[in-house]
Amino acid sequence: MKYNDAQLQAVNHRKGPMLTIAGPGSGKTAVITGRVYNLIKNCRVTPSSILVVTFTRAAAREMKERFLRLAGPKAAGVTFGTFHGVFYAILRQVYRIGGENILSEDKRRILLRELIQAYIKDIEDETDLMESVSREISTIKNSRIRLENYYSASCSRENFEKLYRGYQQTLKKKRLLDFDDIMLYCYDLFLKRPDILSLWQQKFQYILIDEFQDINKLQYDIIRMLAKPEDNLFIVGDDDQSIYRFRGAMPEIMLNFKKDYPQAEQVLLHVNYRCSRPILRQAMKVIGNNEQRFKKELTAARQEGPPVHLRTFENSEEEISHVMEELSQAKERGDDLSGTALLFRTNIGSRPAVEKLMEYNLPFQMRDSLPNLYEHFIARDIMAYFRLAGGSRSRSDFLQIINRPNRYISREALYEPTVSFDALYAFYEEKDWMCDRIERLERDLHVMKNMLPFAAVNYIRFAVGYEEYLRSYAEYRHIRPEELYEILNEVQDTARGFQSFDDWFRHVEEYSRQLKEQSQQQKQKGGGITVSTLHSVKGLEYDTVYILDVNEGNIPYHKAQQESEIEEERRMFYVGMTRARTNLYIYSVKERHGKKQESSRFVEEILDG
Repeated sequence: MKYNDAQLQAVNHRKGPMLTIAGPGSGKTAVITGRVYNLIKNCRVTPSSILVVTFTRAAAREMKERFLRLAGPKAAGVTFGTFHGVFYAILRQVYRIGGENILSEDKRRILLRELIQAYIKDIEDETDLMESVSREISTIKNSRIRLENYYSASCSRENFEKLYRGYQQTLKKKRLLDFDDIMLYCYDLFLKRPDILSLWQQKFQYILIDEFQDINKLQYDIIRMLAKPEDNLFIVGDDDQSIYRFRGAMPEIMLNFKKDYPQAEQVLLHVNYRCSRPILRQAMKVIGNNEQRFKKELTAARQEGPPVHLRTFENSEEEISHVMEELSQAKERGDDLSGTALLFRTNIGSRPAVEKLMEYNLPFQMRDSLPNLYEHFIARDIMAYFRLAGGSRSRSDFLQIINRPNRYISREALYEPTVSFDALYAFYEEKDWMCDRIERLERDLHVMKNMLPFAAVNYIRFAVGYEEYLRSYAEYRHIRPEELYEILNEVQDTARGFQSFDDWFRHVEEYSRQLKEQSQQQKQKGGGITVSTLHSVKGLEYDTVYILDVNEGNIPYHKAQQESEIEEERRMFYVGMTRARTNLYIYSVKERHGKKQESSRFVEEILDG
């Protein structure tokens, strides 16, 4: 392979630490495999003394396959693996543990769900809480934080401590390690047994790490121990593409690498072989507004290309309809739609696009599993109100909404499979204030009966008091009410245009059926337009990229308040922009869910240059 000067400098590096800053599309995988090949062929390094670490099994497998194509089977002794895989191999040899001692992600979710059901009552968004708690447990372990010094953002301190202690006790009782424990145990092993550490230092004398910007503190501490005393530590990454802080990634580790290793050489892989010059130029204008980064100039190998398309639509419906028309025309022209990606900040934000893709019969695949909006407890509440307004008197429908908002009506009052208001009045006949609440509910359902679905959701939100219930629930769950309002907005938006509850229910049923069908088809064949969050598209590239809903509050996300959080949002947007080879469309809207929207500050940064 022919390398440019910067790549050649990295490939030919022999001993000691080296920081390789690899811009998007700069050939970092070729540099890593090329350096390993050079070490073996020209420096006479034994293949088995080389360790290449990355973050996913797929990336490690791809790297190994590319290396073997380059070097041939004689170099098969090089170890390619993930952090967890390498550290697990070390623990397995010392402690004789096996796969039966490792808690899988599926079993971890089951365990956390059981603990939540045991310790926390009246939780509706159980799955969301389980995922949040899971992330926080990982944060505690990877950052080595004492439980008493940790403040949970998922639930009350008391509840979180119960969940954490219950989780750890279960693992201990069943002699299980989770993936974070693998690293913790390895760290403790190396601290307590320098003799064992020395054996592994002698084995892995050359260490190369890919995607270094995504490393966490615990991983870095172990790698630093393992690399001593020679410090043949070759790291490759891009600080501008660090977007996984929520998983524990610390971009400052890469930024401070030269402080830890003052003798380290440094090289910038500055030639971008992916993006056209107009795309790279605009992306660099945006990322240049970040303060915490290596200042760098990148060059596009491809000079020609259309300008970046910026456009603001009147509303979300107009935006998504325009995209669908463009994609339909591309399909009619016979274009390969697998080279196109629709990118969103959040998973739930992609839901309208998925509905429209199904409606237009356009082939697509999802990088993230899209949860069915209509299975969320908020959607189930709205459906129950609609059914009751339409005449249902099912006990399950009453139980779903009877205390949302809280009317203080006991479950014991709903003792029959079919509930009558006369029976409710009779149950509370000596409590006039309770009868007043029941009467108000009956009146509200009667008022909603002849409303259009969109108007009925509005009535439930404000006249019935459902938004106030969500605010109270958010306070109980220690989350921002805006997160729940966002779901409610999406549910209400789906009801727009339907003339009756039955029409909307038919839409919900058909969408749910198609979503399930799409999921099954994707497992079998894949292909088509890619629908993805910005997080999940990192490392990939497409001929044409659409980044949608580039508005304040979405990109950057409303949760990002501190400057470091805004900088991560900017990096995420930069990652999205640099997925595009030829065509990049950045769209925003003036209005969403009946509220005025502002274009993102990141769009302004493109326009300012």
